[in-house]
Amino acid sequence: MSGSPSVRDELLAQIPSLRAFAVSLCGQMDKADDLVQEALVKAWSSLGSFTEGTNMRAWLFTILRNVYYSEHRKRRREVQDVDGVFSGRLVVHPSQIGHMDLQDFREALANLPPDQREALILVGASGFSYEEAASICGVAVGTIKSRVNRARSALTRALSVQGTGEFGPEPTLQAAMITTAGSGS
Repeated sequence: MSGSPSVRDELLAQIPSLRAFAVSLCGQMDKADDLVQEALVKAWSSLGSFTEGTNMRAWLFTILRNVYYSEHRKRRREVQDVDGVFSGRLVVHPSQIGHMDLQDFREALANLPPDQREALILVGASGFSYEEAASICGVAVGTIKSRVNRARSALTRALSVQGTGEFGPEPTLQAAMITTAGSGS
């Protein structure tokens, strides 16, 4: 039955009516043509479920209507992303690159003098203010600022960082490097 001349002829005879119905649903000729094409593809692939002798026209109109409303529901959930902002956030970077960046950062951090590493971790990673870090270390605020600044400069040189775009996709490294690449306050 799939593709027998009488079924195929009956299907083809309904195309003008399907087109008119599609235009009335979506209001645009090009979209109506796409809708009819999609409905015909679905009908053709489902010819085995059509009972010969029943109303082909009603069956095709039902398929076309279902395709239209399915597409309509799908479009309601879609977001316009002309400039690629949303799709850019969906990118999954390879984890091994971020892992290697983080490993390099940890090695560079371990090579800092202990006083600089301590100051940087307190201010950069732990989120303490300069005043709080100075109190914890028992030194002047200026000393902490100086240590953090020297640590940031040493890390930037050790990692050959030119700008924040070089930090890689690893969120942990991003947070650490953005904190260390900025100027202290």
